[in-house]
Amino acid sequence: MTLLDGRSAAAVRQAAQAIAAGELVAFATETVYGLGARADDDAAVSKIFAAKSRPSAHPLIVHLAQASGAEAFATVVPPLAQTLVDAFWPGPLTLILPRRPEAALAAAGGQPSIGLRCPSHPVARALLGEAAALGVSGIAAPSANRHGRVSPTRAAHVAAEFGAGLLVLDGGDCELGIESAIVDVSRLDERGPVLLRPGSLGRARLEAAAGCALLDADAGAPRAPGTLASHYAPRATLRLMSAAALRKAFELLPLDAMPKEKRGTLAVYCRSVEPPKRLAQRRMPQDPAACAHELFAVLRAFDDEGAQLLWVEEPPADPAWEGVADRLRRAAAA
Repeated sequence: MTLLDGRSAAAVRQAAQAIAAGELVAFATETVYGLGARADDDAAVSKIFAAKSRPSAHPLIVHLAQASGAEAFATVVPPLAQTLVDAFWPGPLTLILPRRPEAALAAAGGQPSIGLRCPSHPVARALLGEAAALGVSGIAAPSANRHGRVSPTRAAHVAAEFGAGLLVLDGGDCELGIESAIVDVSRLDERGPVLLRPGSLGRARLEAAAGCALLDADAGAPRAPGTLASHYAPRATLRLMSAAALRKAFELLPLDAMPKEKRGTLAVYCRSVEPPKRLAQRRMPQDPAACAHELFAVLRAFDDEGAQLLWVEEPPADPAWEGVADRLRRAAAA
């Protein structure tokens, strides 16, 4: 891995030149690190799918330097979509829009719609701006990890996934820690806006800006990143448990009879339950934003410590926790 300092204009220029040449570059965003290629080059985009072992029909998000860049990929930006753009771009919101037939076929996974986002992270914005100056209309970038695994929120996480040979534009730890919310606005003539993936922008904020309720995904919804039943999974088997179930499990756990080395294979991430002190454990923050910020790093840390089984307390049934709950449900489905 070649690590570039995202604060350096020369490093950003080097990364943009690599993107323009059709190469892959990992870079920091406010959500997670992305694995990027120029979205207007299907051959370059195919390298993302190959590196991640990701199915080519599973679409990517195209990142834009400016909101006006949507015109290169979308046939139309409906008034409701523009309202959301004005409220949340740059920021952690992806909009699914009708795709120009000639644009980004590979990045869209072959669909007639396309996911667009304008990130707010200064490193991502600098890279997108430099790339745009070189004729790159947008950068397609899923999370910089093997398909289905835990998303990276630090440059070191990217290195652990891909090793040598990849340019990584380091922007420090990601501020938010989970991927963007995804709202489908490609079918407004037949259906209202649909929340395909929750994120750090809560449903209430999105609905307040939109002036209407967001519908749940239906059978006709376009495919979208991060919406497979199994996703975001650590190597350890993750079991999502209620607080009551955790307490009962601790009561039944024969910890004194368990060899020390066996004890180390079980780890606990909980919020309101006190686990036995001899188990590997992390305390889940009480604040959903703080939990989202650390979630993927905690899952990766347990993997690094050799945990084979991970018990995680279910987040509160509260809209503010919807993004964290979504990631944990999909990680447990693996």
